[in-house]
Amino acid sequence: MTALKNQGVPDAGHALHLLRQMLRVRRLEEKCIELYSAAKIRGFLHVYIGEEAVAAGVMEALAPEDAVVATYREHGHALLRGVSAGAILAEMYGHAEGCCRGRGGSMHLFDAATRFYGGNAIVAGGLPLAVGLALADRMAGRQQVTVCFFGEGAVAEGEFHESMNLAALWQLPVLFCCENNLYAMGTALVRSESQTDIALKAAAYEIPSWAVDGMDVLAVEEAARRAVDAVRSGGGPHFLELRTYRFRAHSMFDPELYREKSEVAQWMERDPISLLQGAMQAAGQLPEEEWDELQADVDAEISTAVGFAENGTPEPVSELARFVYSDRLEEINSGTDIGKEPGKGGAAG
Repeated sequence: MTALKNQGVPDAGHALHLLRQMLRVRRLEEKCIELYSAAKIRGFLHVYIGEEAVAAGVMEALAPEDAVVATYREHGHALLRGVSAGAILAEMYGHAEGCCRGRGGSMHLFDAATRFYGGNAIVAGGLPLAVGLALADRMAGRQQVTVCFFGEGAVAEGEFHESMNLAALWQLPVLFCCENNLYAMGTALVRSESQTDIALKAAAYEIPSWAVDGMDVLAVEEAARRAVDAVRSGGGPHFLELRTYRFRAHSMFDPELYREKSEVAQWMERDPISLLQGAMQAAGQLPEEEWDELQADVDAEISTAVGFAENGTPEPVSELARFVYSDRLEEINSGTDIGKEPGKGGAAG
């Protein structure tokens, strides 16, 4: 499925919004690479550069009350779901101003306010979580959708098959989004799967499934809206195989010896940002000064976010054991609230 053509786009205003969203992710991650190289960000770092059309297109189809579950390559998902660039970078710095108070880092971004439930470092680990969230919504009678992002490498895990089966068996309101970038770390899809049509695997569980050009943000949004609408209206789980490509190595530690530079260069000719920008400019929908202004606005947002993160504060040593156990449990163990209603001084009736 593809929607982006060289003759421009139907809604130039909306296309400009999508272009901005993809550019925000690209500039944030370019800055992450710069900060990581300067040793200001530690630990593991997996960037999304090249795959921005997937997150930008899918997020447009969601409502604020929907839930999102992502992988460890989730900076773009978090940003476009509504987590601020400042909170994301502060988290990577390990500062208390981060979305998880600096305790999660790059791979474990989380934000309950935007219903962004990770950031999960375990391959396929988010799939059962998404099924659980969808089951909770189903049992509570809520018309909400849970969207689960994962890579094609997760298809080799048992959790994938268990999650597909239960979601289909119970007709749960979940949209599975497989970001097929062809390489699970350094293993090519053709070397690990006898059947490389991922959508076909999901269809085997009686789940409506189709493949989408993951470098075309308009095609992604169109497919996501169609799928989300079907799930929300009671159509059970749906599955999108978003065929995309990461332009950078798997992680900052990856020597990238498993693919040819010519292959990367060929895919970079289909850069999702350049594709949309070029289509709009060719149709006279994106004057050069407007493109320059857009880039300047995004650069200013990221610069402000870096300043916020760098001026953050590490949590004091005295707080390091906090959240290991519930504060409420601590109160109960100390006997300070036994027999009292929450917020009241008297005994419970």
